[in-house]
Amino acid sequence: MTALTLSTAGAATLRADAIVVGVAKSPKGGSGLVVAPGGEAVDKAFGGKLATVLETLGASGAEGEVTKLPAPSGLKAPVVLAVGLGAAPEKDETYQAETLRRAAGSAARALTGTKKAAFALPIEATEDAEAIAEGALLGAYAFTAYQDGNGGLSASAKTGKNAKAGDKKQPLAEVALLGAKPRDKAYKAAAERAIALTEEINRARDLINTPPNDLYPESFAAVAAAAGKEHGLKVQILDEKALVKGGYGGILGVGQGAANGPRLVKLVYTHPQAEKSLAYVGKGITYDSGGISLKPAGHNETMKCDMSGAATVFAAVVTAARLGLKVNVTGWLALAENMPSGTATRPGDVLRMYSGTTVEVLNTDAEGRLVLADAISKASEENPDAIVDVATLTGAMVLALGYRRFGIMANDDAFRTSIHEIAEEVGEDSWPMPLPADLRKGMDSPTADLANMGERMGGGLVAGLFLKEFVGEGITWAHIDIAGPAFHEGAPYGYTPKGGTGSAVRTLVRLAERTASGDLG
Repeated sequence: MTALTLSTAGAATLRADAIVVGVAKSPKGGSGLVVAPGGEAVDKAFGGKLATVLETLGASGAEGEVTKLPAPSGLKAPVVLAVGLGAAPEKDETYQAETLRRAAGSAARALTGTKKAAFALPIEATEDAEAIAEGALLGAYAFTAYQDGNGGLSASAKTGKNAKAGDKKQPLAEVALLGAKPRDKAYKAAAERAIALTEEINRARDLINTPPNDLYPESFAAVAAAAGKEHGLKVQILDEKALVKGGYGGILGVGQGAANGPRLVKLVYTHPQAEKSLAYVGKGITYDSGGISLKPAGHNETMKCDMSGAATVFAAVVTAARLGLKVNVTGWLALAENMPSGTATRPGDVLRMYSGTTVEVLNTDAEGRLVLADAISKASEENPDAIVDVATLTGAMVLALGYRRFGIMANDDAFRTSIHEIAEEVGEDSWPMPLPADLRKGMDSPTADLANMGERMGGGLVAGLFLKEFVGEGITWAHIDIAGPAFHEGAPYGYTPKGGTGSAVRTLVRLAERTASGDLG
C-alpha cells in the first residue's frame, strides 16, 4: 500500500522524486494559466514563469491533464508534475474537494514507478487535505496479485495489500502531503481516516478483481472472517446446511446449480455508546453466468464483478470499525454462484423465501434480487434504524444513468434524499430514482405470491419494488444499484482504475458517520 505522510517541509526543500502542483485555467475574464495555491515555491523556482512554461508545452489546465517537466535549480525534487484543476475558482471561493481528489488521483497514476512524491496542491481546510490524500491513495492502486509469480487471493484481498509486481513498475510508494499541519489533531485525524477508508476501498477492489476460480462464496467468507478477527468484528457464516435449516430459499435457489455452495455472512460492529443501528446488505454473486437463462457471449466475461455490492458492504463495515464510529453497523453478505447445471433452478420453479413468501422464477438471470431478499428479511428481524442494500442489480440502471453514477431508491423520500446528498458530498455521482406503484402489478404471478420479473421497461425500478416487498414493516430502507460504476472497463481516469472501483463505500461510511453524530435524526 502507498504510504501517506504529512510534512512540514516546504515545496522547495523537501527531498522527493517528484513534486505535484496544480495548474488551472484563469477565472472568468482572464486568459492563460495560473498556478494554484500550494505551488508558489515551485513557481518561484521557475522565476515566476511556471504557467508560461506549461502553456508553451501545450498544457491547458483541463481537469486531470498531467504535464511533467524537469525541475530547475532551487528545488530538491528532480521532476515537477503539473496537474490540471479545470477553471480556477472566483475570488473568495475555493477548489471543490472532488476536483482535488481527482487531480491527486491523476497525479498518483502518472507517478507509477516513483518512490516518493510531494503533493503541493491547494489546502484551505482539513477537508481539502483529506480529499487529496484519498485521491492519491486511490489513484496509486494497482491489482498485481496474479502477475509475475504472485500468489493471487492469499496475497492481496485477504490482507488488503497488493502483492509485489515483480518487474512491473510499482505504484507510487509514498505520498508526502504539504500544507497539512501534521501537529494539528484535526489534520492527523483526517489523514488517519483517509488511510483507513482507502485501504478498505482498495481491498474491495482486490476482491472484485479476483477471478471467480479463486473468489467463490466459501473463500469470500474466509476473507470476511479473517478481517473480522483482525478488527474485532463478530462474524457468523451460514453454510449450505445452515441455510437449508433456516429456510433461506432465495440464496439456496440461486446457488443450487453451482459446485461451490452459497453462504450468508453476518459481520457485526458494535460501539458501547451507540444509540443507532444500521444494516448494510450486499449482493455477492461471485460469478453470474445467468444460470439456465444463460447470458450470451459478450455479457459474461466480467461477471466476476457481480459481488461488488457485498465487497462494498464488507469494506464499509470494516472501515466503521477502524474509525471507531459510535453507531452499530451490521453487514450481510449474500454470497452465491449462479451457474447452469442439472441441479440449477429452472425458469418456472417456485422458491419459498426466508420470509415465507413464494416467488416464481421467470428468469434465472434475475438472481441478485433473490439472494438480497433473504438477507433483507433476516436483517429486518433485528429492527435496525435503517437498511441499505447495495448491488450490481440491473442492466436497466446502466441504460438509465450510464456507467459513472448509481441509482438510489427508498421507501422514504427524505432518506433517499439524504443518501443522494451524502453521495454527492463524498464525490460519488448518483441520482434518486422512484418506486412507481403501477409497476408492482407486473410482478403478479398466477402460481406464487409474486414473480421475480415484471415489466421490461423500468426494469431497475421493478427490481427495487421487488426488494421492497421483503423489508420489515416500519423499517426505513434504501436500495443502491451500482451496476454502472462498480466495474470500469475503460481507461483509468482521476482516482478510478480499470476494473473494480469500490463504488458506494464512501457513501456508506459517511452515512454511518452521519448516523453516529445524530445528523440523520
